[in-house]
Amino acid sequence: MTLPNSSVTPLVFVTGGVVSSLGKGIAAASLAAILEARGLRVTMMKLDPYINVDPGTMSPFQHGEVYVTDDGAETDLDLGHYERFINVRLSGKNSITTGKIYESVIRKERRGDYLGATVQVIPHITDAIKRAIDEATQGFDVALVEIGGTVGDIESLPFLEAIRQIRTDRDSEKALFMHLTLVPYIAAAGELKTKPTQHSVKELRSIGIQPDILLCRSEQPLPDSERRKIASFTNVSEKAVISAVDLDNIHKIPMWLHAQGLDQLVVERLRLDGRAAPHADLSEWQAVVDAVEHPVDEVAIAVVGKYVDHKDAYKSVGEALKHGGIRQRTRVKLKWIESQDIERDGAAAWLGDVDGVLVPGGFGDRGFEGKVLASKHARESGLPYFGICYGMQAAVVDVARHVAGLEGANSTENDKQSPHPVIGLITEWRTQTGEVERRDEKSDLGGTMRLGLQEQRLKPGTKSREVYGQDVVGERHRHRYEFNNRYRTQLEDAGLVISAKSMDDLLVEMIELPRHSWFIACQAHPEFLSTPRTGHPLFVGFVGAARARRATTGRLEDAAPLKEVTV
Repeated sequence: MTLPNSSVTPLVFVTGGVVSSLGKGIAAASLAAILEARGLRVTMMKLDPYINVDPGTMSPFQHGEVYVTDDGAETDLDLGHYERFINVRLSGKNSITTGKIYESVIRKERRGDYLGATVQVIPHITDAIKRAIDEATQGFDVALVEIGGTVGDIESLPFLEAIRQIRTDRDSEKALFMHLTLVPYIAAAGELKTKPTQHSVKELRSIGIQPDILLCRSEQPLPDSERRKIASFTNVSEKAVISAVDLDNIHKIPMWLHAQGLDQLVVERLRLDGRAAPHADLSEWQAVVDAVEHPVDEVAIAVVGKYVDHKDAYKSVGEALKHGGIRQRTRVKLKWIESQDIERDGAAAWLGDVDGVLVPGGFGDRGFEGKVLASKHARESGLPYFGICYGMQAAVVDVARHVAGLEGANSTENDKQSPHPVIGLITEWRTQTGEVERRDEKSDLGGTMRLGLQEQRLKPGTKSREVYGQDVVGERHRHRYEFNNRYRTQLEDAGLVISAKSMDDLLVEMIELPRHSWFIACQAHPEFLSTPRTGHPLFVGFVGAARARRATTGRLEDAAPLKEVTV
């Protein structure tokens, strides 16, 4: 069942063909950014064909980053692209998987909602998909819906059938199809080859979907002759064959696509002329590109983690660091370091040539001692340190062991028998006064994940409070283990400052060392709220501290203070 045609949100369905990893998410987000720059209220959605209910338990090596939304949904990393490109806060409704759809349908079948009918892919699964799309996109001027995988994948067929039905149910003024495909360059022949694109469109048409717009991914711009050829063989108008070339900066993509009239095509096809501004104001994106391409400074930041061979596991962290640099016209060079290498060789061997070290989130004991050593090296050498989630817990263990003298201090995640469990499940250190019962019930802290946006109060007079510039902030969380309150006094006596706590004063949210140039760690994941146009206070401050560190070490040709540039 769908909404009445007069109330539905116009939809742009984004599909991909030939091969995966062509950049559907970035392309879709870039188009959304242009439409937003024309004054439209835009949202985005991802339909993933895997049977997992969500990526929360999937290996980072296979899936990459788990992106967390305000409502605590664990989603595909493409939602991170969406939120970085458009000014909208997404939720669990914007991330749908085959597993989530089947789970909801099976639950209804078990309750008897289908009155004994045979439950089938059509109509029950496809109807569930259509309802999910309607629920996620209501109330916007336009929505972009990305279909994961490639055309021809068996697991994607229910999603493709559902969007085919939506187009039939609505009409071309309420839904259009944009297909991203590959036009490879064969160096030996010196030619671009359009045959893969032709076959990809043929496969799409075989299931009843005729693309309205083609985005042709290639190493170089499509010549007019190739555009005409593709248009002729795919039944797509020539002006709707868009060249999506490889660019050295993803922030250029909105302007590249706008220059070819992609947004105008969408506005005209979906009859959005009455809502959209006549021109897109891309000045903010131009400012971002200008800051990236004309830096006045450079810093090297080490990211010490356990998944560095698969950098998509830290996608938002890497992007947020770059955003912090953009805000100061500073190029941030990332040095990815496997924490086990630090365990083997020592921190000095790996961190001697960087201007700051960031330890991101993670799970499990593999490489944890390397993170503790990274914290210790930064603390003792004055190297700016930024710990996120597990990186905060590593810093707490470091201070407990090496400053407070709590030998054997550890997290119970890694050592259940630790004599000093400074980090543990909240149920492991609950006090006899029952303070744990005052927790927010939505947090589900009893040994499971604390997820989503939660507010915290910053302590006056701390660097953290200075960086944020406000007393109360909200950050997104994804973790199970917490700072053990039983050790608050001992660690504070050792010099550790608890600079932020949950609103009920129960949970430690941030720590810092006051006599250090920058030693701040937080339990939340601030990287999820960073965008290239605004940055995030913690990442901007951390990059600024790294710049100051580089200046004092004499590695800058010009160590004079640099004026921060607003973009």
